[in-house]
Amino acid sequence: QVQLLESGGGLVQAGGSLRLSCAASGRIFSINAMGWYRQAPGNQRELVARITSGGTTNYTDSVKGRFTIARDNAKNMVYLQMNTLKPEDTAVYYCNADLRKGRYYPLSTYWGQGTQVTVSS
Repeated sequence: QVQLLESGGGLVQAGGSLRLSCAASGRIFSINAMGWYRQAPGNQRELVARITSGGTTNYTDSVKGRFTIARDNAKNMVYLQMNTLKPEDTAVYYCNADLRKGRYYPLSTYWGQGTQVTVSS
């Protein structure tokens, strides 16, 4: 089994910062891209940031310059540093990873259960 476990969510005032962490564990042979998505009430889940195994990153426009994604390949972890938070960043944040469970396994996508981020005005 593969598990993605997020941590670091919480309540913060506008302008504040939070750091999310996600640990991938279980039967993992290799991990390609890892990322963070978010879903606010009544909205579809959207990409926040994504990082490849080589370190190439991409961000949704609304978080560019405020959020930074990073990963530790040795620990199978991905992080999201969120600065200058705004009330519109309030959402459940989900960790995501594209990985193989073995050399000849197909590339599959796994999700964490999510962590709530609430930004008060």
